[in-house]
Amino acid sequence: MVFAETKSIYEQIADHVVERIAAGSLHPNDRIPSVRELALDMGVNPNTVQRSYSRLQEQGFIYNQRGVGYFVAVDAPQTVRAYLHDEFEHHTLPKVFRVMQRIDYPIEHVVARWNTARSEEESR
Repeated sequence: MVFAETKSIYEQIADHVVERIAAGSLHPNDRIPSVRELALDMGVNPNTVQRSYSRLQEQGFIYNQRGVGYFVAVDAPQTVRAYLHDEFEHHTLPKVFRVMQRIDYPIEHVVARWNTARSEEESR
């Protein structure tokens, strides 16, 4: 994984796990890599991964079975989806709207691109 400089590494690792849950590559009760495994795999300090896992656990996306490891929470797909909806609505869209306003980009263009993308996705 290549880390961006605009966000802390522990947040990027947490985002990576969230995206895997959202994409369906991690399912409820799936075991996720141990702190040490993921730290080695990503080339980061285990404390960084632990911080990511603590954050994910606080958000209710994963849980820890002491002595066994970390697992995807049973309701993680729903809670992750709700979290991503909220992030998109309150953080991403306002930025997009500011850029659109700044460059006078019509909403109709966005709707047209959305419809094209959906049609292409449905035809796959």
